[in-house]
Amino acid sequence: MAKPKIAVVNSSSELAVCFAHLDGVAKVVKEAIRAAGGVPFEVRTTAPSDFITGAGRSGSYILAARDLVTNDIEAQVEAAMLDGMVCLTSCDKTPPGHLMATGRLNIPTILVIGGYQASGMIGDDHIDLEDLWSGTIGARFGKPPKHSLEQMIPQAVRGPGVCAGMATANTMHCVVEALGMCMPGSAPVRANSEKMFEKAREAGARIVDMVLEGLTPRKILTESAFRNAVSTVLAVSGSINAIKHLQATAVEAGTNVDIFALWDEIGRKVPILSAVRPNGAVRIEGFEDAGGARSTLKQLEPLLALDAMTVTGKTMGEELASATVADPAVIRPLDNPIAPGPAIVILKGSLAPESAVVKLGIPDGKRPEFFEGKAKVFEDNDSALQAIEDGQIVPGDVLVLRTQGLKGGPAMGGGASLVLFAIDAAGIAADVAFITDGQLSGLCLKGLTVAEVAPESEAGGPLGLVRDGDVIRIDVANRGLDLLVDLAELATRTPLRNDYRVPASGWLEQYRIAVEPMSTGAVLNPTGDA
Repeated sequence: MAKPKIAVVNSSSELAVCFAHLDGVAKVVKEAIRAAGGVPFEVRTTAPSDFITGAGRSGSYILAARDLVTNDIEAQVEAAMLDGMVCLTSCDKTPPGHLMATGRLNIPTILVIGGYQASGMIGDDHIDLEDLWSGTIGARFGKPPKHSLEQMIPQAVRGPGVCAGMATANTMHCVVEALGMCMPGSAPVRANSEKMFEKAREAGARIVDMVLEGLTPRKILTESAFRNAVSTVLAVSGSINAIKHLQATAVEAGTNVDIFALWDEIGRKVPILSAVRPNGAVRIEGFEDAGGARSTLKQLEPLLALDAMTVTGKTMGEELASATVADPAVIRPLDNPIAPGPAIVILKGSLAPESAVVKLGIPDGKRPEFFEGKAKVFEDNDSALQAIEDGQIVPGDVLVLRTQGLKGGPAMGGGASLVLFAIDAAGIAADVAFITDGQLSGLCLKGLTVAEVAPESEAGGPLGLVRDGDVIRIDVANRGLDLLVDLAELATRTPLRNDYRVPASGWLEQYRIAVEPMSTGAVLNPTGDA
């Protein structure tokens, strides 16, 4: 009874390949905890996987499950008064769910990165899940893939773990390392590799000492840590979803930091240092072999807050003192970046009084940064997809897809990502703009796209006032998103408010009622400074 009692938080599930291997990881962690003098207790949580739990209710369960992960942990770990946690973190929503629980419970915690899945080849062509997904949509919209779907299916996913590429999962794995919440050198990592298991052993041994030292998450999740995480996402042109997940983590940890403001500040300083798919041709394996998140932090060292504490008990500066970059052609130095950045930009204006997000990635000469055009408005993704297929979206149009937000979706379900891939498949991505209050997959990097417009349309946001033919201006250089309609005319229009397109019951209804605005990272009942 005197030994530290450690929760091993496992999201193992046979539903999704993302989590299929975690029972084996849990076993290794528990053995290491016992060997270090602790007592492990394995507990389970919801296991949300975008491609599996995105099937029902128009994908509404995906983001909503993030908060279930946090609450699952609280209901088991805090209720049992355990001393510490090791969280096995994998697909998109478990890293933020774990980080949010870490901040809320404030007991010593380490995250173990579950790793990315193996993918295959067809001849000389690498094939992964991005190719399969875009190929499926392309086949419908007149842009058939180079290889048949039948050929790609057995090659796209060849083992357990998260999607290959710098989508949301691998972005969040890098975020975990930049925050100092995992063992150094953990992200990204091949699932079921010896490196992954070695980091799991290190975490199991270290958590016992963290409990004895009293090193709690709120000593780690400071503004300095969030600055480092924002810099890292910008440097690798990661998923825009990291913004709301970082804000939610800050709220749960009681850290008084505005991630959206921080993003704008830091985005003006941090160049793009690596171009992993979908940003460029580098595979995630190449990024890992070049040094991954640790080497990215090393290259960013002059811009980082080196006083930030990490789970090792050392500061980020102390940890990076011995770090090296195995391949500076893959992870570039600050004085020789791939592009000047910013990779991701926060917009505001009359159409987005609070915020909106644009992912620019690496300039390719095809993605405009200024666009002014007439709106074509859709309330659901099926009608938008049909309009694209029928050729109703033409160069100069601004496709507006609304009712996709936190309450409207609910939980940002609705398939905005499908619409964006359809725009690309139809060959009009360079000639139209796309605006939505929904979220996008981390795999999405097509054309000029503005996502997560806040306030959302069904919470009374100006997006609900837009009508077909209205002129919208997107001005990335000036961080502007504006509806060019007379105020007198807007005053005659009725906004969308609580007229939900998608009915919700059970958990989704509870989520719709409780979810806070995007400025909080979409937390439920934010803790503030408590």
